[in-house]
Amino acid sequence: MTGLGSTPSQTVGPFLSIGMTWEGGEYVVPDGAPDAFWIHGRLLDGAGDAVPDGVIETWQADRSGAFGHALTPLGSAVENVENVGGFGGFGRSLTGPDGQYGVHTVKPGRVDDGHGGFQAPHLDVSVLARGLLHRVITRIYFADEVEGNAADPVLSALPDDHARSTLIAQLDGHGGYALDIWLQGVAETVFFTV
Repeated sequence: MTGLGSTPSQTVGPFLSIGMTWEGGEYVVPDGAPDAFWIHGRLLDGAGDAVPDGVIETWQADRSGAFGHALTPLGSAVENVENVGGFGGFGRSLTGPDGQYGVHTVKPGRVDDGHGGFQAPHLDVSVLARGLLHRVITRIYFADEVEGNAADPVLSALPDDHARSTLIAQLDGHGGYALDIWLQGVAETVFFTV
């Protein structure tokens, strides 16, 4: 008897938004939260065309650098839920017809890197889109965190300034930050294997 072959992989998209959205999913913090802002951009393919049916998910630490999950010791994450009034750490945005995504959040604190240093403030990002066999994982850093970015071990491990620039959101002139995510091509965003 011959062995059975593998079942072919399926792509993770396109998404029709059924079951993927929930009311307020793009709000890591509610409107009116102190120091809240929008981080936004476009999801683009290698030709620069918008990906209109992608999903951007973000996970981040609170302002003090603690993640709000069961493995985080009680303390700042719990206190920050009260201070920010609904901080959950997770956001989900479906891309629109022009590939636009947006998440309403606060800037996270620096996270312990496990080696005596700190990672710069950042959002962990999962991207799901048509043509991908698995989600891809990246990060969003902040351009105005120059000192933290220079010392960040993940950014420092990247081969050049161009690669680093694909992860750094710029101030948008409206109190928020903007970063386009490119799935491939010359401007491809750095993605991580985790």
